[in-house]
Amino acid sequence: MSEVVLKNVKKIYPNAQGSKKKKASKGEAPAEETGPKLTVTEEGVVAVHDFNIEIKDQEFIVLVGPSGCGKSTTLRMIAGLEEITGGEVIIDGKVVNDVAPKDRDIAMVFQNYALYPHMTVYDNMAFSLKLRKVDKDTIDKKVREAAEILDITQYLDRKPKALSGGQRQRVAIGRAIVREPKVFLMDEPLSNLDAKLRNQMRAEIIKLRQRINTTFIYVTHDQTEAMTLGDRIVIMKDGYVQQIGTPQEVFNHPANLFVAGFIGTPQMNFFDAVLAKDGDKYTVTACGSVFVPSEDKQAALRANNARPGAVTLGVRPEHILLCAPGTEGAIKARVDVSEMMGSSIHLHSSVQGKDVVMVISTVDLPAEHAHGFSYGDEVCFSFSGSVLHVFDSETGVALT
Repeated sequence: MSEVVLKNVKKIYPNAQGSKKKKASKGEAPAEETGPKLTVTEEGVVAVHDFNIEIKDQEFIVLVGPSGCGKSTTLRMIAGLEEITGGEVIIDGKVVNDVAPKDRDIAMVFQNYALYPHMTVYDNMAFSLKLRKVDKDTIDKKVREAAEILDITQYLDRKPKALSGGQRQRVAIGRAIVREPKVFLMDEPLSNLDAKLRNQMRAEIIKLRQRINTTFIYVTHDQTEAMTLGDRIVIMKDGYVQQIGTPQEVFNHPANLFVAGFIGTPQMNFFDAVLAKDGDKYTVTACGSVFVPSEDKQAALRANNARPGAVTLGVRPEHILLCAPGTEGAIKARVDVSEMMGSSIHLHSSVQGKDVVMVISTVDLPAEHAHGFSYGDEVCFSFSGSVLHVFDSETGVALT
């Protein structure tokens, strides 16, 4: 069994002595603050706030979020490479806060491969087993089994410099496999690869997961990787967990504006809107058109005791439909950019000064746009009440 539990795990980086903000010289512009909005307390910078999750045996969990959100710090705390400021990390029922990394029975694959350049592929993969004084026959068997799983048997006598990026990453994964760890940790392992190789390696990791029975915790900033790999996704921002759920749950039912905008490509469109209530029925008005949420959305609004007033309306680009002028609820837009993507067209358009992206299937193109769209074309679009998302304008929390 390889269950991993994080209870109220927190990471604070202490303030450096004398690290006060440097004042701008006379006539010099003040330094601009960039990066994530991490909380700064008297103790220091809080990189991870009260992280709680129970990861089941053989589950594949993906931590995803923008740079600086705390996902790699969380992974390194599980690995023992970062001290835990507060809370507990439990692996297989045992609290491992003070257990050395080598004794946690975990294996980690890094972004930069971390292979020994002077060793062959075989020796790189066998190295950790040699340190454990495992006998030669067992080492040879395990290395060759892992190489066969990853299709790198033909490279065992080569050195890393003679391999491509994708092949090196397979070697790094193979080195972890031979250890047969309870938990497999991966820190952005595909980010150094080009788009085609990333797609291939994603498929390899999915196949690998079917063949080895262990728990995976995977860190990425790429939401496509998160959606395709994870049984569940943990979405983080500024050190806080925003939502934990299956790929379908976070896509269909985002917990807040951040999750809604982060998950999905192209990202969700947002409109300034007004929520109204007549009896127990809600309506949403946006861009001069009135939309009636579907019954499940109505029930959610009632359950959340949504108050009439200003809200943010969210609609995914693929849920927008072109319609004829004069259609009830139609919104007029002007085309700015048309991107042909093969089976669909991504239309970037302006609606009352705001950018709205639509994904239109080439099968559904109106006759007058059979050959595409041009800059300045006027189009009308709408969407059904079953695909809209309503968010509180002040807190960003989902009301549907």
